[in-house]
Amino acid sequence: MFVRKKNLAALAAAMALCLALCFGLSAVSAAKASPAFRPVVVLDAGHGGIDPGVIGTDTGAKESDINLGIVKILEELFADAGFRVVLTRTNGGGLYGLPVGGHKKRDMQARRARIEAARPDVVLSIHQNTFPADRSRRGGQTFYRTGEEGAAALASAIQRELNGLWGGDYAALVGDYYMLNCTQYTSVIVECGFLSNREEEALLLTKEYRRAVASAVFRGTLAYFS
Repeated sequence: MFVRKKNLAALAAAMALCLALCFGLSAVSAAKASPAFRPVVVLDAGHGGIDPGVIGTDTGAKESDINLGIVKILEELFADAGFRVVLTRTNGGGLYGLPVGGHKKRDMQARRARIEAARPDVVLSIHQNTFPADRSRRGGQTFYRTGEEGAAALASAIQRELNGLWGGDYAALVGDYYMLNCTQYTSVIVECGFLSNREEEALLLTKEYRRAVASAVFRGTLAYFS
């Protein structure tokens, strides 16, 4: 089987990071323990600008704002661990230019272009969920492209960590979404919680819980590399 040298280097780097972290070193020490090559992770905060995504049932909180908050925490975690981190969006705006017709398509195309330019080892697209038909539904869910073994493994590793936050038993799911299909790179969508659930909406508005979710995604990604 043909394996890209970049992938082998990424695996070696991530394994060194994982070993360092497992043996109790700080994130900075773990980064120093890694090889010169650093794995690349693209963090995609879904929606933005005039596209707020789903809206919180009780508070009217915007998915786009919560997504970006979690991505900013992930950026710190991955950077401190020695990864090279690329964000598709860095603020509350969208990537579509002028807010005129076709803005959603332009936004998606811009995200694809940034992923392609980064040539990442993994892509994590961060979102929030909603299910008004059953407001008791809660917990994070991960999605991957059908037939993509690497993405399935990554989604499953992250899903295990998300389940641990609340004792859930969700499995990673196949999804047919643009952010999973637009490039050849290993990509997963992480739906971090349900804004249609009153309790989870309140939690996702706190920095503490957003950090807990981000930490779960981070740990799952490290587990995937190792």
